[in-house]
Amino acid sequence: MYFIDLLIEFIADLLVVPIVFLGAWAMLRLPKTVRYQRITRGLLTGLTALLLAKIASLFYQGERPFVALGLEPKAAYLNNPGFPSDHVLLVFAITFIVWASTKNRRLSGLLLIFSCLVALGRVLALVHTPIDVLGGFACALLAALLWYGRSFFKKDLPSTKHF
Repeated sequence: MYFIDLLIEFIADLLVVPIVFLGAWAMLRLPKTVRYQRITRGLLTGLTALLLAKIASLFYQGERPFVALGLEPKAAYLNNPGFPSDHVLLVFAITFIVWASTKNRRLSGLLLIFSCLVALGRVLALVHTPIDVLGGFACALLAALLWYGRSFFKKDLPSTKHF
């Protein structure tokens, strides 16, 4: 049981670290001609996602599962109702920004898998409900769609003039 708890804690908390580093690495490898423009758009996407999350939290506040069940949480958490999940918001925002900025399928796919694992880990750790993680995902996706528009769904990057 101890090993399972460690595994849950790893995917719920520590898997965020390689996601952040892989995202930063991908953005810093962009050509200098577009790097700052795409990093700026990525930062604006992240800030917009955070704003959307704060607005969403005004309309819904559930109870954290470990509180409702009277158990100990298996991962780190902030002392707030937990909707939407900040961890999930962060990792999916990074995933969407890397996809929209690089169109690197392998790296974006890896980040997507890691992000889904973080979301699952947050639920298994009893610090979030599925609604909380879906809220984080939705805020990150909506922010990405607001800043990248239709180019988010394209397989190739648009010309540098319009990106």
